[in-house]
Amino acid sequence: MPLVRIDVIEGRPESEVRAIGDAVHRALGECLDVPERDQFQIITEHPRGRLIYDRAYLGVERTDGVVLVQVILSAGRSAEQKKAFYSRAAQLIATQAHMRPEDVTIVLIENKREDWSFGNGAAQYVTLPKEQWK
Repeated sequence: MPLVRIDVIEGRPESEVRAIGDAVHRALGECLDVPERDQFQIITEHPRGRLIYDRAYLGVERTDGVVLVQVILSAGRSAEQKKAFYSRAAQLIATQAHMRPEDVTIVLIENKREDWSFGNGAAQYVTLPKEQWK
């Protein structure tokens, strides 16, 4: 299960915010083998001045259309899979939410499967057979 946090500056239409979340989830499925039903996202809009970012860090020119994506997920993906995810997510966000790919920043935060509980105080990834995870 990835837990996705998406932060944007407030004022975007609801359809654009939804498109960003859907694009991230689609890229997770295509590049990191995340099941389609495994969608958990927290999308937060911030007032101007409350989402701080450098407009030109590492030579990438950003605007107030910036979107910051954090994905907390179980460890085990290769560097190539991660690079493919970054590229695909930026591409999908750009096309589906009508954004500039330069405004998409993504960070992956890895942990272990035993670090997740999906309810009832149980560690389902530890106690359930893998075929039930989908």
